[in-house]
Amino acid sequence: MEKDNKNTSGFIPAHGGYRKLITFQKSQIIYDGTVYFTKRFFHKYDRTIDQMVQAARSGKQNIAEASVASATSKETEIKLTNVARASLEELMLDYEDFLRTHKLTQWGSTHKLSKRFGELNKTANATYETYIKAIENPDPEICANSMRCLINIVIYLLKQQIKTLEKEFLQQGGLRERMIKARIEYRNKKM
Repeated sequence: MEKDNKNTSGFIPAHGGYRKLITFQKSQIIYDGTVYFTKRFFHKYDRTIDQMVQAARSGKQNIAEASVASATSKETEIKLTNVARASLEELMLDYEDFLRTHKLTQWGSTHKLSKRFGELNKTANATYETYIKAIENPDPEICANSMRCLINIVIYLLKQQIKTLEKEFLQQGGLRERMIKARIEYRNKKM
């Protein structure tokens, strides 16, 4: 069971609340949707299945790992968040390859269904069920493009998350700085 470590004293910051991150929640939907998609549209022994599922899993797992690692290393948190983003970029290419090799249309941002997906994406506390009609649509073009839309959203959010982590580091420093500061404050209280 996950705990939100809300350490208010000491030098280790709150960490581990990844289940509350929109990037984690949506990456879990991407993982579930990718498992569904690969089972439906690829032959059982196609190596692409493992590649796509692993890329989707890596996106989700690295967001969680980054959140937990944030307790002791802002650098590790930033690196793992970027690994999550890179894994989802890889997955995006797999969906684009599927569309291209099956001679299906890749939606642009102005496509009417991309816009519709954008509206759907504004649903608060979205779950797999929120997107199920798109992800499990009978038309493979809609399925693949819906997954692309969702992945694109999470990639964008992860880029923003990395920028925020960078700002936090610049403002608050890293663990070593907090440790030294806490030690000096402790010594000064003893004197």
